[in-house]
Amino acid sequence: MFVVSCVIAVSVDPLFFYLPVINEDDKCLALDRRLKITAICLRSVFDIIYFANMILGFLCPYIDDDANRKYGRTEIVTDALKIRNRYLKSYFLIDILAILPIPQVLVPIIFSKMRSSKFLDIRKFLNAFVLLQYVPRVLRIYLSWTKLNESSRELARRVWIKAAFNIFLYILASHVLGAFWYFFSIQRETACWHIACENHIGCTPSAFYCGRNLGNYTFLDDACPIQTPNTTLVDFGIFLEALQSGTVSSTNILPKILHTFWWGLRNLSSLGQNLQTSTYFWENCFSVFISIFGLLLFLYFIGTVQTYMQMATEKSEEITKNTKRKELEIQLWLSRNKLHDKMKEQIISCIQYRLKEKKDFDTENPIPHLSDIKLTKEIKRYICLPLLKNVQILKNENDQYQLRLICESLKPLYYNENSYILREGEPLTAMLFITQGSVLCFKTNNGENGEGTVSGAQCIEKGMFYGEELLEWGFNGSPEPQLSNLPISKTVKTLTKVEAFALTADQWKILVSRRSQAASHAASRAKRFAQAALARRHLNEKMNKNSPKMAKENSTSSHALGALRLAVPHVVEKQ
Repeated sequence: MFVVSCVIAVSVDPLFFYLPVINEDDKCLALDRRLKITAICLRSVFDIIYFANMILGFLCPYIDDDANRKYGRTEIVTDALKIRNRYLKSYFLIDILAILPIPQVLVPIIFSKMRSSKFLDIRKFLNAFVLLQYVPRVLRIYLSWTKLNESSRELARRVWIKAAFNIFLYILASHVLGAFWYFFSIQRETACWHIACENHIGCTPSAFYCGRNLGNYTFLDDACPIQTPNTTLVDFGIFLEALQSGTVSSTNILPKILHTFWWGLRNLSSLGQNLQTSTYFWENCFSVFISIFGLLLFLYFIGTVQTYMQMATEKSEEITKNTKRKELEIQLWLSRNKLHDKMKEQIISCIQYRLKEKKDFDTENPIPHLSDIKLTKEIKRYICLPLLKNVQILKNENDQYQLRLICESLKPLYYNENSYILREGEPLTAMLFITQGSVLCFKTNNGENGEGTVSGAQCIEKGMFYGEELLEWGFNGSPEPQLSNLPISKTVKTLTKVEAFALTADQWKILVSRRSQAASHAASRAKRFAQAALARRHLNEKMNKNSPKMAKENSTSSHALGALRLAVPHVVEKQ
């Protein structure tokens, strides 16, 4: 906020140079009072912000850079004396010089001296004061911008911010130089008036102030010709355009600022090559300054572009390097899990598309990043179905559809070395199927001396599983197990990097509930079929025991009942 306020304040200061206005008809100088009030109010607002920042400089704690550099720790200094001394030695003098109300005071004084006979003697001194205040103000912006870049690394890395700052410097410099060009143009014409007045009998220089102009000064059109310039009499040089265009006599502030801004931007961008100067010393100094300053801004812009190109090249090389590294890691992952060739091609295609879109993914656990859901399910079934068939409680499961549902519900996980997956005494929230690496499962016993001992340690390696109690919890809690009755886990800690699939408790609960609902629905249908078959059989036996047709239907009913006994024997037998 302070950097932005400083920049806007520097943009407001040139408004003071637009206060003088020349009346070409009466050959007098006026002051734009409405613009004067606006400029003073705006400058006062930003001076208050500047003053508030000076107060904060005496009060706010700061980070000790020496301690951070020497000891590698962040130390905040809160001592009031150290804070005060630090600010006095760093920014205090610059802030004092920058906040001085020089434009508010000196520009009206220079305006009054323009209509005085002594104006030519003190004009240069006052102009120097107005120009020199830009040094501390611009220096404060530079120091604050540098500090902002140091405190925000993300801001420093964003090249577009630097490019925008460079463009803004061009705009600001054009605005300031245009305002000086306007101000110096008026000074150049009034200086010509004073010289001509000294050589003319009956001319009073103090009468050049509008409202006091009582004489006839038409002789100034010949002594200081503007519309038909005569370089033999007077050469206005680079200021002639401002005088001929009527810019110096206009009170419409927006067109005036736009025209002077365009003049500054045009000559700053061309390094002042199009400036046709006279032999006037200070005019040539002003033109040289424009050329040098434009060159510095151009070099800064070239440096920014070069930095951007270097960062873009480094970023491209880094992306290429990371892409190759990730492709290699994916190839290793595919080899470890022994996937078939068709599945490998599909996975590599998905990964390459993700890399092309510059989306990051975990090479140690790529399954969640695959966009093809069907492929994800196939990978889970390919890797995990053999592991599920090794579980004792699922060995008698003849329903392949249920096993596939369990496979598709498994969640791929990756753990670093020496990481705790589960801790003793906590609820067993997941059943783990280890596909790579090994984990240690153990209990801790507290001895008489308070020392803990490990018991029942078991190493679970690739192809093994842990947490079969979770399956029993689901089957025993049918039709809907409760999460509040989860079994208690042992401590499970990784010995190496581990890749695993987890069947979580909430997912297993959903599967068990669906299984129970499906079984209940099947039993209900079997019950209805059994009841209908028995009723039909009894009815046929009573109506006609000797009819061959009825006997055939009775035989069909018996076969249907037998088939139902094979399908759901406990339901039929119960009926």
